[in-house]
Amino acid sequence: MRGVPVGAVFAVRKEVQKAKLHRDNQRGISWVSDEDGLQVGDAIVLHGGYEDDQDEWETIQYTGASPSKDRDPKTKKLLRSQSWTYLDNAALLRSYQRGYHIRVIRGYKGDARYSPSKADGYRYDGLYRITAARTATSKSPAPDGSEIQICQFDLERLPEDQQVQTDLERQIIDALDESAEQQEKFPRSRSVQVRRLVRDTAAVRRIKSLYEGECQLCGLRLEGPDGKPYSEGAHIRPLGKPHHGPDVEPNILCLCPNCHVRLDIGAVVVDHDWSVVMRAGLFGAGLRTKLLVKKGHRVHPEYLRYHRDYWSKRGVGSAS
Repeated sequence: MRGVPVGAVFAVRKEVQKAKLHRDNQRGISWVSDEDGLQVGDAIVLHGGYEDDQDEWETIQYTGASPSKDRDPKTKKLLRSQSWTYLDNAALLRSYQRGYHIRVIRGYKGDARYSPSKADGYRYDGLYRITAARTATSKSPAPDGSEIQICQFDLERLPEDQQVQTDLERQIIDALDESAEQQEKFPRSRSVQVRRLVRDTAAVRRIKSLYEGECQLCGLRLEGPDGKPYSEGAHIRPLGKPHHGPDVEPNILCLCPNCHVRLDIGAVVVDHDWSVVMRAGLFGAGLRTKLLVKKGHRVHPEYLRYHRDYWSKRGVGSAS
């Protein structure tokens, strides 16, 4: 959506609707009318709606919609099979058939590895393409024990250079085009770099603001002459290949520059009980015994485990 940066958060669904990211403040699937008057899906919300949903950030397995009467009001489980003729499912299927991209919004009740905190509410996570649509069998049967058939979609996140740009990003990219003609052979790399500077720091900024610049590993709070704190957002599971870590709050720490380097080279890891473990000599450094985690920051254990496992297979301090 032009003008709404990827990573933007909204306290409630009504704000998502006001930003024109989704047409409804309750339904999971949003749709609009195409040029021929038929409805096509344009957005979905991941908010822990169905047990058959599976979120892996770059790929999503998404369950279609059902009328409220077809769901148990207490357990939210389906009472009967879904239908491809139901408007929301038909619209999303039509977007798949026509090759339209879908906006994905994650809510705080979704997968804890990728979802925003309850305080943040909902986060716009960019554009995805639908790669498959099929009828599948739900994990749970109907009350009478019979199988429940669901409308299931596979989605894949578009690369950063294909995400819709905000006006600010567009202005910066245009300026780079004018002043750096020698880089014209690398427009994709330049576009991705601009997004990381302008847009992809949205989650990092929120974490740094929460800790007011205080390092979660050593407690250091650096201030410049203007009194403003300086800290860095460190991804526990690194972005890009070969790690493919997501740029989301549960995967980000607020660290001082030194601790950021220590984390990146595996000199420090965080154990399953949040204990800070030194894997190399840290001269003149005083680290906390346990990682500082403030309320509202859901650091996910899976990213810490990935970081520990990755460096346990490598020599201490290795940058490979």
